[in-house]
Amino acid sequence: MKLNVQNDLQDVNPPIPDNEFERLISLSNLDLDYSDHQNNFKDLVKLAAKVAGTSISLVNMIDSLTQWTISNYGMDIDQMPREDTVCQYTIMNNEPLEIGDLSQDDRFREKAYVTGDPNIRYYYGVPLQVSSGLNIGSLCVIDRQKKVLDPEKVELLKIIADEIVSRLKTFRVMDNLKAKLLEANNTHKKVAHDIRGPIGGIIGLASIIKDQGANNQMEEVLEFINLIQKSGNSVLDLADEILSSHKPEPKSGIAGTNEFNLSVFKDKLLKLYEPQARNKKIRFEINTTLETASVPFSKSKLLQIAGNLISNSMKFTPENGDVIVDLDLSINQFDKTLVISVKDTGIGLTEESAKAILNGTSGTTDGTEGESGYGFGLALVKHLIESLNGNLRINSEPGEGATFIVTLPQN
Repeated sequence: MKLNVQNDLQDVNPPIPDNEFERLISLSNLDLDYSDHQNNFKDLVKLAAKVAGTSISLVNMIDSLTQWTISNYGMDIDQMPREDTVCQYTIMNNEPLEIGDLSQDDRFREKAYVTGDPNIRYYYGVPLQVSSGLNIGSLCVIDRQKKVLDPEKVELLKIIADEIVSRLKTFRVMDNLKAKLLEANNTHKKVAHDIRGPIGGIIGLASIIKDQGANNQMEEVLEFINLIQKSGNSVLDLADEILSSHKPEPKSGIAGTNEFNLSVFKDKLLKLYEPQARNKKIRFEINTTLETASVPFSKSKLLQIAGNLISNSMKFTPENGDVIVDLDLSINQFDKTLVISVKDTGIGLTEESAKAILNGTSGTTDGTEGESGYGFGLALVKHLIESLNGNLRINSEPGEGATFIVTLPQN
């Protein structure tokens, strides 16, 4: 069944955990691609539904503005606005949240998923806790019929939730190990190249001296030079062995597991954020630099940075407005620089508001259609950019839209 995602009546004061910024940092540290985990948890979401006896089970991550369903059973859904969700209340506490009948709860009775298909009534959510008090999302089981779960089933759902968190952490550790192995391989290649150049020069020089020595019958010099040549050739062979055992990545335009290129990055952002644009009737466009479209670069935190900027721009852009993203990778002799520009035709920012964002002191503001403001998305973006030694600039005037420009150095 396909869930019809739309904006419904909004809560005047959406629930926000006291540790919201720390919670968002914990989520960003997992560096999740929200579109890439369906198969990683399909066994657990199906098991959760079977344990609870419900028709639907979801694994949801909640960022600053959006609930991302990274794996589902019984319902075809990828995302929905955070302010429309039930799980936003689940992450407020460390204990599970049970609602016997959503149609009798003032917070949810008018929501589309209650008044129409899939006509949800029962909800049970277990917070996904990465560390004490930091709930990044929830495992929830839901059904069209009212239910009450036995204590034994509740304990089993908690065990499944712990296993989900454990897998998320394991995936992140594996990604870090792959990145370190790649870095080690690159170091080996650099060392081999650094060795090969000077040794080649020594061998060449030794050859010249040898020829001169042969003409002058300098037997001792010839013997010494022969030793230099043999030693040099041995080191040169070692360098060649290192290079051959760590062959460069094929230049096929396909990024590695810890890398994006501009084409892959563009496709990921379109997949994740086109539904939000369609929902609000916004023209969403992503442009890339063709010359460097297939050059790989580190994907660390990029989806979190660009995603938060895109969601924020859509939040403050009215219907029929534009959100345009430009992705550029500039390359010179010494380094690579990734530039992400997100431009919208929204309500714009005052100079004071822009400075507050750059200083990390910005507050929360509601969107153009009453979307609830949480006030932490741009603060998180600034934090992530600084952690990558990057820079954020904002060009904006009230009523004239805003442009966010991120510059990130690439190794």
